[in-house]
Amino acid sequence: MASIPSVSFASPCRQATERRPTLAVTGASFALGGFRAGVPRLSSRMVVRCVAAASYVPPTISETKFNFLKSYKRPIPSIYNTVLQELLVQQHLMRYKRTYRYDAVFALGFVTVYEQLMEGYPDSEDRDAIFNAYIQALKEDPDQYRSDARKLEEWARAQTDASLVEFSSREGEIEGTLKDISERVEGKGSFSYSRFFAIGLFRLLELANATEPAALEKLCAALKINKRSVDRDLDVYRNILSKLVQAKELLKEYVDREKKKREERMESQNANETVTKCTGDFHFVSR
Repeated sequence: MASIPSVSFASPCRQATERRPTLAVTGASFALGGFRAGVPRLSSRMVVRCVAAASYVPPTISETKFNFLKSYKRPIPSIYNTVLQELLVQQHLMRYKRTYRYDAVFALGFVTVYEQLMEGYPDSEDRDAIFNAYIQALKEDPDQYRSDARKLEEWARAQTDASLVEFSSREGEIEGTLKDISERVEGKGSFSYSRFFAIGLFRLLELANATEPAALEKLCAALKINKRSVDRDLDVYRNILSKLVQAKELLKEYVDREKKKREERMESQNANETVTKCTGDFHFVSR
């Protein structure tokens, strides 16, 4: 399926530097009704930055879908493709929010959902190719998603329900990532909560064998995340997984039924060919 032409970040800035600024008054003053006021000096760097920010237009959902289809051209069974397309639309909206900032927990959440969705997909190489096309359509790095998710999984397996929430008092790469998220949630940087983030938290608890309901509450508190939102999104996730399992079971039954019909047709065809051959041999001997 596909990937989209890249949006140029450089061209708006280049155009801005080539144009003469329309605001000619810098470091001067103006008089209005006898009142004299100073005009602050605007540097050319500020002008360039403002023009670039105003000029950038994120890709549309249609463009992201087109990019995915362009990158992965092979047909995808509808049971997988329908959910994939819905996920792609949702993640496009998350990806291009002004407050969006990639983090490893978000990546773990998406990888978890993807693996659950594509479990049982006929071809493992196609499964990986679809993943790459999907992430690249969103202008992100599939290798980074996989790498960060793997690091978090390895870290979580070595934790307990107690140590999992004590990241703020320890040093390490993952601990630093979680501290950064906590600080951004408190308003010290960009943070945009999402369903994939909630699923990433759930996966951390699952790998640490932290099955008590209080464990999720403690982890949310440590990260300054609203637990009510997490609970709601995890309920939706479990419901989707349940429906997906049912759909896959129906698909398996259908495939098995069609396979059996083909085998029966082949057996019947082989039997008819054998009878025809025997009949021909009998006529030959009779002569």
